[in-house]
Amino acid sequence: MRKLLLATAASAMIAAAPGAVADEVKIGILFGFTGPLESITPHMAASAELAMKEISDSGLLLDGATITPIRADSTCVDAAAATAAAERLITSDGVAAIVGADCSGASTAVANNVAVPNGILMMSPSSTSPALSTINDNGYFFRTAPSDARQGAVIADLLMDRGIGTVALTYTNNDYGRGLTEAFTTAFTAAGGSVVISAAHEDGRGDYSAEVGALAAAGAEHLVVFGYVDQGGRGIIQASLDVGAFDSFILADGMFGDSLIEAIGPELDGKVLGTVPGSEAEGADIFAALATAAGVNASSAFTGESYDAAALVALAMQAAGTTDSAAVRDNIMRVANGPGEPIMPGELAKGLQILKDGGEIDYVGATGVQLIEPGEAAGSYRVYEVVDGAFRTIEFR
Repeated sequence: MRKLLLATAASAMIAAAPGAVADEVKIGILFGFTGPLESITPHMAASAELAMKEISDSGLLLDGATITPIRADSTCVDAAAATAAAERLITSDGVAAIVGADCSGASTAVANNVAVPNGILMMSPSSTSPALSTINDNGYFFRTAPSDARQGAVIADLLMDRGIGTVALTYTNNDYGRGLTEAFTTAFTAAGGSVVISAAHEDGRGDYSAEVGALAAAGAEHLVVFGYVDQGGRGIIQASLDVGAFDSFILADGMFGDSLIEAIGPELDGKVLGTVPGSEAEGADIFAALATAAGVNASSAFTGESYDAAALVALAMQAAGTTDSAAVRDNIMRVANGPGEPIMPGELAKGLQILKDGGEIDYVGATGVQLIEPGEAAGSYRVYEVVDGAFRTIEFR
């Protein structure tokens, strides 16, 4: 299989050599259409495809090429399934790049086993594990969501500002949960906080009463839940409310989704404090208007990051003058950070024209994109509560 993948990648490079014109550019969208984030994935995919359509409709990409998005299911948590899906995208579908994967473990597996060995660029909108900052990726892995090394510190500061100094903590037992837990615990204890119990939970169980019992026995009033909105994290909260173990929950990005409120209902009102990547920059409002007009839920998690991921890939292709992944990789930071003309959502045609004319751009996008080494977003976070049966933004950090 490795020889087949290498041969396929080599053929793709020859077909897309500098100066060559492709009528169709295929880009993979590798998200968890099934699994613990399946309720937010359709909005993420639709946002990426919104940017791809904007690019195609302009007629300016590589002298008139159009983008064909090809969806594949990472399952979010099954590394073998994610790897197999990525192999199909490369060998069968012939994608030039991959937007994704979504979950950190899936991205790690795909990068290590498929994308990097075959020189295929990945741009994840939602893989946040700090471990991805140091993988041996030969520069082929990028992300538009900030690392959980930052989210952990933001949550720790938020709790200390609220006078919350003692918490119990549960996390999904994978790369995402472990990485965020380590980042938060380090920052929280350094600030004088105390984590009285830190316990992993497994997804896919029907009953979390035993886990909740152990967490409650540690004596903390507040429960930090670093899990998934459609899996164990939601189960932990429901079980806590059922027995009255906790009525104060601190959540991170993996728990942000309308399905949480739909499943649990008004019992969440006034009991939730959480963070999710988000920006109050001008581009966020522009994206929200564009997405809403296209029937996309712009308020769902990682939608702006998904639009930006797809836009950056296409703009880097234009800057490179080719779909050759190594050349595209080498132009990502150039189009993301400038110096150059600021490019907002809805202005992708403008960016393509400037690049075509030999100019420079600074892609701002929906999330105020600023990439830092090694190819990840500096990022900011939206702090939210649940009020009157809906998520309400209270500040940005």
